[in-house]
Amino acid sequence: MAEVLVYVDHLDGAVRKPTLELLTLARRVGEPVAVALGSGAEATAPALAEHGAVKVLTADAPEFADYLVVPKVDALQAAYDAVSPVAVLVPSSAEGKEIAARLAVRIGSGIITDAIDLEVGDEGPVATQSVFAAAYTTKSRVSKGTPVITVKPNSAAVEAAPAAGAVEALAVSFSEKATGTRVTSRTPRESTGRPELTEAAIVVSGGRGVNGAENFALIEALADSLGAAVGASRAAVDAGWYPHASQVGQTGKSVSPQLYIASGISGAIQHRAGMQTSKTIVAINKDAEAPIFDLVDYGVVGDLFEVVPQLTEEVTTRKG
Repeated sequence: MAEVLVYVDHLDGAVRKPTLELLTLARRVGEPVAVALGSGAEATAPALAEHGAVKVLTADAPEFADYLVVPKVDALQAAYDAVSPVAVLVPSSAEGKEIAARLAVRIGSGIITDAIDLEVGDEGPVATQSVFAAAYTTKSRVSKGTPVITVKPNSAAVEAAPAAGAVEALAVSFSEKATGTRVTSRTPRESTGRPELTEAAIVVSGGRGVNGAENFALIEALADSLGAAVGASRAAVDAGWYPHASQVGQTGKSVSPQLYIASGISGAIQHRAGMQTSKTIVAINKDAEAPIFDLVDYGVVGDLFEVVPQLTEEVTTRKG
């Protein structure tokens, strides 16, 4: 059976959920061969094997940590040359998209970004995308070369399918360009204890209607009761009420959780572009004419300062 390269997103050996989703999708079109790079690469093997990786190609070198992106592209190209896969799958993060684009240019292939599904086609893998702020769903395939496809987080349910997961060392020769941009310092991001925004199964977001940074405590309390991530609209971020890293929308992050709760968000097209593929959408807004209500599965017309605390209390009571 043909092999599919899967680029592994991990932190010191702990495999992130989007990679497990990629393995699930990869099994639809071939046998997954995982590529794990950097510190802890070999430690990823058990989780990858449990979710279908027939092989795990690993490499570690100072270049992966000391320089930006290009060393990882060099390694993924080495894996491509060694395997000759029918497709290459990469998580749709900011770094993942850059790696995928650079690889596609090098191997002379087409690229599809932000896919939400993958299936076998007569002429190669076919990717489903949600486009124009999720107003349309398209199916695309690459017409030249080996398809390089980035997949949005939460696009597929993770399914275990134990495989061999044999670990093999990947020989990598770094190009001259690999050392062009050095990482000079790192500052650990302060942990909130909440899930990563783009990977979370539940997201609770606040917008202009929250009316101040201090009031985001209401949004955080509801999120914490649900084990959710916290998001914000561009208006809230531009006002300085919440960090840009939490912005959901066209100029922020795209999310596709099982449940999205929008509080005090009117539903501008830029925001909808970042969350419209959520499986279930709930909106709380005192304006019954807010555009967000055209989109939702459930809508509450009411003051978020009354509704959100009651909802938090109800969730907490039912959990207890």
